[in-house]
Amino acid sequence: MHAVTARRILVCAALAVGFTSLPLTAHAEKRHGGDSQSATPQGEKSDRTLVSRITFRGQTGGHGGKGNGGMQPVGNWTPPACWYEPYSADEFAKDTERGFHMVADDPRQPNYAKRSVGEFRDIYKDGKYKNYNKSKGDEGSWWVAKQDPDRWMEDAAQKCDRQPFWVKNGDPVNDPHAVSPDILAQLAYNRIKLPDTKVTLAPAGASKVNLPAWAWLDKAKFKKVSVTAALNAQGVDIQATTTARPVALKLEPGTGEAKTFPGSGICRINDDGSIGEPYAKGKAEQDPPCGVAYLRKGSYDLRATVTWEVSWEGTGEPGPNRLPDGAFGADQQVVVEEVQSVNR
Repeated sequence: MHAVTARRILVCAALAVGFTSLPLTAHAEKRHGGDSQSATPQGEKSDRTLVSRITFRGQTGGHGGKGNGGMQPVGNWTPPACWYEPYSADEFAKDTERGFHMVADDPRQPNYAKRSVGEFRDIYKDGKYKNYNKSKGDEGSWWVAKQDPDRWMEDAAQKCDRQPFWVKNGDPVNDPHAVSPDILAQLAYNRIKLPDTKVTLAPAGASKVNLPAWAWLDKAKFKKVSVTAALNAQGVDIQATTTARPVALKLEPGTGEAKTFPGSGICRINDDGSIGEPYAKGKAEQDPPCGVAYLRKGSYDLRATVTWEVSWEGTGEPGPNRLPDGAFGADQQVVVEEVQSVNR
C-alpha cells in the first residue's frame, strides 16, 4: 500500500469514525468552593463515538491556560497531548461500523473518503483481523488513540498515530503513550485549578513614592491543591493524584523605577506556610520581607506570580514523584502618589 493511501485511510477514518482522535472532554459536578468532586467523560451517552473514560476529581478546571486558573509549567515541559486507552471488541466494532456507514452512505462524501473508510474497516472486519476479534472478546482489548481537546492541533497530539491495535490480557501494551499512572498524573497536572494570584498590599490606600508596600498572600487560600485522574476500563484500574504546593511569590513591579524586597523579587514560603508578612501599624518605613517600593508617582501593573512545587503518587507508585514546577500569575494595578508635605 502506498504511503499516501495509508495516510489517507488513517486521516479519513479518524475524521469519519471518530475513535482514533476523539478529544477527551469532561464535565464535573461542582461543590461549593469550586472543587470538582466527580467528573464524567463528556458524551458518555452519545451513540456516535467512543469517548475517553478518564475521570478527574479534586480542584479541577484549569486546562493550563492563562487567566483560567491553570498552571503554566516552568520550562519547556508540557503534559501529554495524546494517549491510548482500551476498549472492548464489541465497542470497537460498533463504533467502526457506525463510522463507516456515516461516510459510505452519505452521497455528499467524495469517493476517496468512502474508499478510505472502507479499506480501514476491512483491516478489522475481513483482513488482518476477523470481525473485530469479537470471538476473542474475553481475551484482550483494542487500544485506541485519544487527544486533549485543547491541543488537538498541536504536533504533540499527532504522536499517537498508530491505528487501533489489539493487546491480549496480561500482555504489556509496549507503547510509551499507553495510559499509565504516570500519564494520568501528567493529565491531572493540566486540570489543576489554582486560586487567583492577588497579593495583599499595605499600608492601605494608594502607595507612596519611596515608601515600601508590604505584600503577602492569604495562607488560608494559598495552600496545596490536588487533582486525581483515574481510569477503570477493560481490566485497567489505575489512578494518580497530582498535588501542587505554593513555594514562592515573584513580584514584578511593571517599571524599572522600583525596588523589590528582597532584591530578587522572589519571596520564599515561610515555615507556617505563608508567603510574605502582613503589615502592622508603625512599620511603614521599615523594609518588608516581601514587598515593593515605587520611585515615581503613577499607575503601574504589578505582576504577582506564584511558583508551585508539583508531585504525584498513584497505583504502584507511592511517591512522591516530582513533576516540573508550575507557575500562575496575574496583574494588579497599583497607584503611587507623592508623599504630601506638611506646611507649618
